[in-house]
Order: sequence, then C-alpha cells, then structure tokens
Amino acid sequence: MNLSRRTSTILVALSVTGLILTGCSSNEPATAAKESDSVVVREQWVKAADSGMTAAFAELQNTGDADVHVVGASSPASSRMELHEMATGADGAMVMRPKEGGFVIPAGGTHVLAAGGDHLMLMDVTSPLTPGADAEFTLEFEDASTTTFTAQVRDFSGAQENYEPGSMHMDGSATPAPTHGG
Repeated sequence: MNLSRRTSTILVALSVTGLILTGCSSNEPATAAKESDSVVVREQWVKAADSGMTAAFAELQNTGDADVHVVGASSPASSRMELHEMATGADGAMVMRPKEGGFVIPAGGTHVLAAGGDHLMLMDVTSPLTPGADAEFTLEFEDASTTTFTAQVRDFSGAQENYEPGSMHMDGSATPAPTHGG
C-alpha cells in the first residue's frame, strides 16, 4: 500500500508538471509580420548639401508576399522630411510635390527612389552633408513599423527640379516655389 501511494503521488506530480509545461508552450499563432520585416534597402545615397533642401535615393525591395506602404521618413540630418514624386504640373512642366499616400512597394517587387522620380526630401538640412560622409534614415510603414538605414553622401549636380507652386504637404502646410537640387 505504501508503494502504491508513492506511485500515485509520483504520477500526480508528473501529471501536474506536464500540465505546467503544456501551459508554458504557446499554441497561439505567431505574431503577424511587420511591413518593415520584408523591406531591404539597397543602393542608398543622399545628395550633398550645405543647408536648405536635398534628397535621398535608394532601391526599396519587398521580399514579402503582400504590398508594403512607406508613409513617412525621418533623419537626424533634417528637421523635416517628406516623401516626394515628380509629376506634370498645370503648365505641363515637371514639378516636384509631396507623394499622396506615400510609396507602395509591390509584393516581391522593388520601388526605386531616384533623381527625377520618387525620392525622400530633406526639407531643412540641420548640418552640412559632405561627400563621403554617411547619413542615417528611418522609413515608417503604414503598420507603424520602421526600418533604419545609412546612406552615403555624394556629389550630384543633376535633377534641378522645382516645387509645384501652392502644393500642399502631408502636414497640411503650403509649399513656396523655391528651386532646389533634389
């Protein structure tokens, strides 16, 4: 009887241990993937500038199976940034303006940020960006996830676009019509 009682106690202890261990394992589904998890930034660079405005460029590759939406960007190199596009203005000339809705990186595809096309616009450079230096950038996605990358500063004299007069920024402010080198 004493042996039977010990065996019962051991079996109960093992059962409780099994329940505890089972409770510690997770049968819940894995957390949903963040948009930032599937984005690879390549060929990134930023145009040199002493002050004012400049632009950053890159290839944004989406390795996932769903479209990814870039809705914002920031950098310690600028007090304010916007996502920009080149489009035909009212007078038929190409103008730069904020990109409504941000950039879409198609599932399994690439979205190119290039001079004369979509780009990241540094609106107020906080200190000189000199050739050969690096600048850090953070992209924000529609699901509020982020990814950070470093871009090399390069000399570039092309793409002297103009702002579309009176265009509205994502923050609701109006754009003056300055010329810049984005």
